[in-house]
Parts: sequence; structure tokens; C-alpha cells
Amino acid sequence: MSRALVLGGGGPVGIAWESGLIAGLAQGGVDLGAADHIQGTSAGAFVGLRLAMGEACATLADPILSDATSMVRNVARSTRKPPDLTQVMRIMAKAKEAKRDLAEARAEIGALALAAPTMTEDEYIQSFGRQFAALGDDAWPTRSFACTGVAADTGAFQLWTQDSGVGVGRAVAASCSFPGIYPPVTINGQRWIDGGARSMTNADLITGHDVVLIVQVRMSEWTPGGALAKLFDYLEPEVASLEAAGAKVISILPDPASVTALGGNPMDFEKRAGAARAGLIQGLATAEAIKAAWG
Repeated sequence: MSRALVLGGGGPVGIAWESGLIAGLAQGGVDLGAADHIQGTSAGAFVGLRLAMGEACATLADPILSDATSMVRNVARSTRKPPDLTQVMRIMAKAKEAKRDLAEARAEIGALALAAPTMTEDEYIQSFGRQFAALGDDAWPTRSFACTGVAADTGAFQLWTQDSGVGVGRAVAASCSFPGIYPPVTINGQRWIDGGARSMTNADLITGHDVVLIVQVRMSEWTPGGALAKLFDYLEPEVASLEAAGAKVISILPDPASVTALGGNPMDFEKRAGAARAGLIQGLATAEAIKAAWG
């Protein structure tokens, strides 16, 4: 049985929750790190790379729980108030409602990212995760791993794999480059932004696996009834496409306690420790049910 793990986007707060969830599941007997293939978008790329590099699932959240400033705190360089992300999100939401060409909308977001006053690209790369900054220019995990990005100038989408001929540290940094907050990342002469500009999960890209487990972050503004909910309803058609191809699909979304802990802004670093704890509790509580399907 071939198993794939899909980890969705959600900023630094999403990284914390996903790390806690995976740790809780592991402590409950479910090892998501044993997946035959791991695919991550934005925050999920960061967490997925940690798994692909062999980090133990059961302790994945420990650095966040013990250090509220987190592994990526120093790349924020924002004011104490979390940055306002709604401009980017609403561009995509309006494009979807109007059935506008989504690549065109992604290019509009890319233009915003290219023009935004952020730290330099070199500063971002060097400060992006202690364990990733030292990776070689062409390093890639031996485990099957993929992450996503969007070209800032054209809105074209890219799925990076070991066969793409790029370094995984830079690819993951690009996947996490939220427009307007972090600088676009240069890869092979092209500048790239957050892969979540296409979909928060991009789960429809998974092929050839019997079981697909999807972890999607949802915050208060992203849940049904929230102002930005329409932007994040890709999951249902992505699941349908996987099931039509014969895969068994498991979806994990934040439970009510986790939604509360996550808050409404994925860049609110003060929420990270609480999000990690909520994810840990949810993982422990759901491990038995997930174990039956995941194995």
C-alpha cells in the first residue's frame, strides 16, 4: 500500500499547528513520517521537509513549545502587530468569485510581492529555518518530497521535486514566501512566491498512491461563515479528484479548539505555542481513528 501525505499552507501559526498535530498523532501510534511521498505547500513545505529529512514526528513540535519565538521568528521583521494579509487573500477570493483567470490573479499577487518593501532575499534565505539555511545549493532529501511555488511575474505554477534540479532549501523558502511579507525567491533566474497562491493544499497533484492523507489549516476567517472562506474551498474538489482516481482520502482539519488557538492571522507569532499545543491535543485525540485508515 502506497501512502502520500499532503500538508497545506497556513503561515508560521500553521507550521506550529501542523507540527503539534503530527507529534500528537505519533505519540498516539500514527507515524505520518512513514509516508511514501510527502508534498507540502507553504507552511506544509516547511513541515514536510523536516519530515523528509528524518526528524522524529513525536518531538516535531518541541522547539515551538519550548521557544515561543520559533525557528522562523527572525524572518518576520514586522511591527509587533501582525501584518494585514487580507489584500492578497481578497485578490484571489474576488478572482474566484468572478471566475477570472487564476494565473492572471496570481500574477497580480506576484506584482504586489515584487514591489513590496521587505527584507532582502539573501537575508530571508539565510534566516529561513536554522536547519535549512546550511543546506547545499543542490541538496534534496532522499525521501520522496515535493513542494510548490508560483512565478511572481506570470502566475505560472510549479511543483518542485528531486528531478527539478533545484535546491530544496531555496524551493521551500519560495513556497513559504508570503507576498508582501517576505521577498520572492530567485530560482534559475525566475522569482517565485508562495505556492498557496494556487491552492492551500494542491492535493489534486498527487497521483499513484493508494492512501492520501491531507492536512489543511483553517483559521477563524477561513472556516464556513468566515470572510475568506470561499478562498479555501478547494479541498472538496481535490478530494473528489483523488477518489475518482481510486485513492482512499483522509482529511484532517483543525477541530474547534484548534481553530480558536490558531486565531485569524497566520503571521501572528504569538499564537504559535498555543496552536502547537492544540494540534498536539487534537492529534492524540484522533490517533486511533486515523490509525485504522493510515496503518
